[in-house]
Amino acid sequence: MADLAPQPSKRKREPDAEEVEAAVIEEKGTGVGNGTSAPVRLPFSGFRVKKVLRESARDKIIFLHGKVNETSGDGDGDGEDAVVILEKTPFQVEQVAQLLKGNPELQLQFSNDIYSTYHLFPPRQLSDVKTTVVYPATEKHLQKYLRQDLRLVRETGSDYRNITLPHLESQTLSIQWVYNILDKKAEADRIVFENPDPSDGFVLIPDLKWSQQQLDDLYLIAICHRRGIRSLRDLTPEHLPLLRNILREGQEAILQRYQVKGDQLRVYLHYLPSYYHLHVHFTALGFEAPGTGVERAHLLADVIENLECDPDHYQRRTLTFALRADDPLLRLLQEVQTS
Repeated sequence: MADLAPQPSKRKREPDAEEVEAAVIEEKGTGVGNGTSAPVRLPFSGFRVKKVLRESARDKIIFLHGKVNETSGDGDGDGEDAVVILEKTPFQVEQVAQLLKGNPELQLQFSNDIYSTYHLFPPRQLSDVKTTVVYPATEKHLQKYLRQDLRLVRETGSDYRNITLPHLESQTLSIQWVYNILDKKAEADRIVFENPDPSDGFVLIPDLKWSQQQLDDLYLIAICHRRGIRSLRDLTPEHLPLLRNILREGQEAILQRYQVKGDQLRVYLHYLPSYYHLHVHFTALGFEAPGTGVERAHLLADVIENLECDPDHYQRRTLTFALRADDPLLRLLQEVQTS
């Protein structure tokens, strides 16, 4: 029987923006641990910036590559690599009025008739910066976070079996963090809902891109208990009970917990996904979440209907998606398509 879990403690942490959904949540690694309000330290000493991998003024986010744990201060390369992502957090409506109470610290930028612009320096409790750490970082992580041009490709069912799948199986990025969640070894206090059925069940958990401080950017992830379903390409009618459970029970749980109705939610899968264990995204319909473009997002209701109409739909259909210009898979697909 599915159970609605108790209210999880809220955290002010969420990774990535833009097209960076392939980033932080997918790179949690094998370490385990749940959030705490107690003061903590970064998992390394020192941070010497080597390169700004990516930044976005629109999203108020910056990705930094740095050297840490250096034994000397002369930058001779004896340290380890780390990626730190700094992101300004969204305003919390119920607290924003505090910014203007009393005599806030201001610096006037300009004034003209009825218009004036200031720099306002908020108090500590209203000025947190979400900080995500990938440590130790490998060359794959550095390339993943580095801004790159994108290319659109079309992958046939044959391309997937002969090119994409062998390429993916040769990669080594771990999804142990997914199993840690499913086995309650990590983030158990953050589970919003669970259907424990090992075949057709799932856990529903807030995505780390959502601070849980407001509903405008609501974002949860349903992770299926069943292992071995990598992506959309693996889905057959055998998985319809699982997919229907995720859609129905996920919407019901979100309605009960957050009072957000099903017709106010966007429920979809990514292809290509950021990590290869089947998961479904639930986002507020008005939120322009990363990865909701037509070249990547597939609505779960449409996926269910496609499988009902054609059992082999996702084994045969040509799928379009974007790849980074330096992605080895792009070269492999382009070679076979031009030969």
